[in-house]
Amino acid sequence: MALLWRKQKDGTTYEVRSAGRTRRLYTDGVFHSQLNLGRPVNGGLWDLLVLPAFLVPEGRVRRVLVLGVGGGAVLRQLQHFFEPEVLVGVELDPVHLYVARRFFGLRGRNFELHQADAVAWVESYEGPPFDLIVDDLYGQVDGEPVRAKAGARWMSTLTRRLCRHGVLVMNFVARHEMHGSALGHRAARRFGSIFELTHPLLDNSVAAFTLQPSTIDSLHRRLEAVAELDPRKKTCPLRFQIRQIA
Repeated sequence: MALLWRKQKDGTTYEVRSAGRTRRLYTDGVFHSQLNLGRPVNGGLWDLLVLPAFLVPEGRVRRVLVLGVGGGAVLRQLQHFFEPEVLVGVELDPVHLYVARRFFGLRGRNFELHQADAVAWVESYEGPPFDLIVDDLYGQVDGEPVRAKAGARWMSTLTRRLCRHGVLVMNFVARHEMHGSALGHRAARRFGSIFELTHPLLDNSVAAFTLQPSTIDSLHRRLEAVAELDPRKKTCPLRFQIRQIA
C-alpha cells in the first residue's frame, strides 16, 4: 500500500496508507480504520458496527453517537446509508480526528467531532438521547488492542443515553470477552433483543442490543431493500454471521 501521510507525535507514529480509493489508518502499526471512498462497505470489521443500525425502526436513525472515531469509517458509512441529522463522534486522540477530517471526509454540518475522554463525555452528557450508539473504545498495550470500558455500570450509562427505540452496538476483540463483559450483567436484561455479529476471518464479536424486540429476519429484509447490501446478490461485499442471543 502507498504511504499517503506519516506523522510522529509524543512517541507515537501515525500513518495513512492507500490502495486505489481505499484509505487505512495505522497508529504504531495497529490497524485502526479502513474505508473505500468509492464503496460504502468493504467486507471488513467496520461493516459489523454499521449493520445493527438497520435494527433501528426505519426512518428513525436521526441522532448517532460513535465512541472511538479512529479514522471515521463508521461515521462515513452511517452518513452514506442514513444521512442522520446529527453524527457525534468522540475521540481521545486529536491526530485521529485530524485524519478523519482530512483523509476520511468527515466534513459537513451534521458531523460533530469532540476531542475528549469518551467515558467522561458520556457520563456528563445532558443533551437529547440518541437513536444509535456505537461503542468502539479501545486503547493499545504492546501493540495489542485493549477495551477501554465495560461492565454493568457502563452499559447502564449508555442505555440511559438511548431513545426508547434505540440500539447499542459494542465491539469486542473476542467472543469470550463479549460474553464475559456484556451479557452477564443485569443491565443487559433491559433490552428487547440481543444479537451477536461475527466475521468469518476475524476474532471480533460485535454485540447489538435493541430496546425494542427485533429479529434477524427483519434485519435481512432491511438489507435486501438496499442494493449495495442485499446479501442475495453475488456482488454484495458483506461478510458476516449473525445470531440472536436473547
